[in-house]
Amino acid sequence: MKVFITSLFFLIVSVVQGQIYDPVSFQSSVNKIDDTHYELLIKSIIEPGWHIYSQEVPAGGPVPTSFSFSNKEKYTLKGPVSEPEGHTVDDPVFEMRIKYFSDAATFKQVIERKTKDAFTIKASIDFMVCNDQSCLPPATKDVIFNIEAGLAVIEKKVKEESKQEVVATSNSGPQDELDTDSIENTEQEEVEDATGLNNSNDTVAKDKDSSIVVEKIIPESANSHDEVKEKTTDSRNLWSIFILSFLGGFAALLTPCVFPMIPMTVSFFTKQSKSRASGIKNAILYGVFIIVIYVILGSVVTGIFGADALNALSTNVWFNLIFFALLIVFAFSFLGAFEIMLPNSWANKIDSQADRGGFIGIFFMALALAIVSFSCTGPIVGTLLVEAASTGGIAPIIGMLGFSSAIALPFALFAAFPGWLNSLPRSGGWLNTVKVVLGFLELALAFKFLSNADLVLQLHLLERETFLAIWISVFGGLALYLFGKITLPHDSPLPHISVGRLSLGLFTLAFVVYLIPGLWGAPLQWISGFPPPSNYSESPYGVGNTKGGTGAPIKLPDHAELGPLDLITFKDYEKGMAYAKRQNKPVMLDFTGYACVNCRKMEERVWPEPKIFEILQNDVVLISLYVDDKKDLPESEQYISETTGKKIETIGNKWSDFQIKHYKANAQPYYVLIDNEGENLNKPTAYDPNIESYLSWLKEGVANYSN
Repeated sequence: MKVFITSLFFLIVSVVQGQIYDPVSFQSSVNKIDDTHYELLIKSIIEPGWHIYSQEVPAGGPVPTSFSFSNKEKYTLKGPVSEPEGHTVDDPVFEMRIKYFSDAATFKQVIERKTKDAFTIKASIDFMVCNDQSCLPPATKDVIFNIEAGLAVIEKKVKEESKQEVVATSNSGPQDELDTDSIENTEQEEVEDATGLNNSNDTVAKDKDSSIVVEKIIPESANSHDEVKEKTTDSRNLWSIFILSFLGGFAALLTPCVFPMIPMTVSFFTKQSKSRASGIKNAILYGVFIIVIYVILGSVVTGIFGADALNALSTNVWFNLIFFALLIVFAFSFLGAFEIMLPNSWANKIDSQADRGGFIGIFFMALALAIVSFSCTGPIVGTLLVEAASTGGIAPIIGMLGFSSAIALPFALFAAFPGWLNSLPRSGGWLNTVKVVLGFLELALAFKFLSNADLVLQLHLLERETFLAIWISVFGGLALYLFGKITLPHDSPLPHISVGRLSLGLFTLAFVVYLIPGLWGAPLQWISGFPPPSNYSESPYGVGNTKGGTGAPIKLPDHAELGPLDLITFKDYEKGMAYAKRQNKPVMLDFTGYACVNCRKMEERVWPEPKIFEILQNDVVLISLYVDDKKDLPESEQYISETTGKKIETIGNKWSDFQIKHYKANAQPYYVLIDNEGENLNKPTAYDPNIESYLSWLKEGVANYSN
């Protein structure tokens, strides 16, 4: 039921879950050379079209690839890191001769161990990745090597210690002389016993009848958080965009600009083709060209703005205000106030090219459809592009692929089966009804963008109650329209209401009734993320309620404030970390945003679960860092980012740069559990509406802190 409501009333969903584009990954492995020497292998896997550079780069060139290793007291580096042959070329970007690696490259470092104990080595790789046109900011990645216990080292050490004891004993007198060979045999057996004990749970085995102590070595295992599977949020987001864009294309298909074109266009192809097979081929080609045209549009948007820059649009104040105005214009156009049309000369020129025939003629026919139908598809395409652009990456292309597929599919199907045309409903007033319904939806969505701007600036002009009152009015007006109580320009006379229209009207009315309790503090989880959060309202606990009915004051530590669900939260990293040290608690970093839809969904759907809320309230210190906070930093604290090279001027810039620098991510929400020294307790996580999964993640981090 929830999925149906979301699909029906919100064809567009803001999906802010993209991450920084990352074309390079690293894998580690260990090759044992002999009992004391090991070869550490670092394999880089590089996506096609990208490359990283050698360890030796001329001055003024790109950042070279370099390696640093931890825990050096337990081993010795034998020589430098060796690298493969690679490619040496005259680089067009840096205009110098440079050696680089593409596709895959394995770097090798030989070490000699110093200890019998098992240990780990963390290798940090600093590198820059480029293609033939541009480079991404320098990055750092870590890989871990696990070195098992050195049993041969143990044996050698035990023998040496035993021989020293024998010498000491022989020097004490003839009566204490012992057979050295028999001692060594006994010692060998004890070492072998120690080897067998490695599989038990005992830490130390001690022979009380001799002076030899054999320690059992328990290999250091990898931390459990390193084994957590990588989340597939990116692929899920792209599927969501595709499906919602397909629904948007289907809605556009039912508008007066597009729907009447189906029988006209299919009939044209059928009559112009010499055979049924030829007609089917031409119509399918027509559908393919429709898809190509819209996908090119999505590609242009991505190319102009860039994959990473698009993610910032969702919290940009001017962008939200401009798009609010655009959606208001589109909504009034759909409601019948005026028509949005491209110049007729454009359509006439394109239409004249369609008479040329062949592939070129079919392409221009598809282009003519896109231009002629712009007044109906433009608002939907614009909304889809902006929402997809906010996600970044290839999302705009995926969005246009879904939208155009829904537009093109009927033309191909009805060309293959022309008899189906008889089953299509006739064009008429119902098409204008579809257009008006879309106009109401555009009007409701417009206020989401205005709300984003208000939240980012923290002006409190469009608080939760005001937003809900506007939505209740908009959807109430839609219900009255569907019931025939309101008529708009271009509406046909309505002698009676169809069953379908009545059903949709009742459904809309039920949604309005559902919204009303939100004015008194109801959480409204079905639309969580769209209205402002509960704490951004005139009455955070509902009209007439001061503190959830208890009236009990909440004592706040210095520099803290009440966050979502009245959780004590810090908005400054240093002050929150200082408090966590005093309380001896782990920290949950919450990279969030005032205009972040998925952040609100987590706070309103996942965090209230009793077990999760208990951990957030009692077991961790919450530090919420708002990346879209527009307050200016003091001039003394402003700086140039080492990661992006941009000037950091606002508080939001500071926390965004902090997230990118330390965690190589720029999506919100993003959650990191750390100890009091800032070290990760487990793998960070992002938007995760699965309550059990999120709870397990929290428990794992808290348990790692306790251990």
